[in-house]
Amino acid sequence: MIQKLKILPPTIRDKKRYIAFEVTSSVSLGRDDIISLMLDGSLYLYGACGTGNFELWIVKLWRCTTNDVQEHRMKGILRCRREEIDSVRAVIPTITNFRGKPVVFHTLGISGTIKSATKNFIKL
Repeated sequence: MIQKLKILPPTIRDKKRYIAFEVTSSVSLGRDDIISLMLDGSLYLYGACGTGNFELWIVKLWRCTTNDVQEHRMKGILRCRREEIDSVRAVIPTITNFRGKPVVFHTLGISGTIKSATKNFIKL
């Protein structure tokens, strides 16, 4: 007999929050690059134990068009635990460079759902 794992009911699951952010850089960044930047910044500020508590995840990324050829802009949504939202927000401004090139992370807003984060903050 094959047994399935039971899914936790919603009342027991950890609550999540979604942070809409914008990245401006002089080099083109990919999803893996942004994940690496977020994890490195988090590890630098809080260490491995603190970073593990955040449960960080990049949900979605969008490339934005700019008039400036030398500026690359992306918007995205980052998921984390509700209890750790202030700590994750503290990590974002500490990320200042990628491979020697300047990078600017900017928080657009915080939401309880992906749909409302996209609608209110990403505004494509």
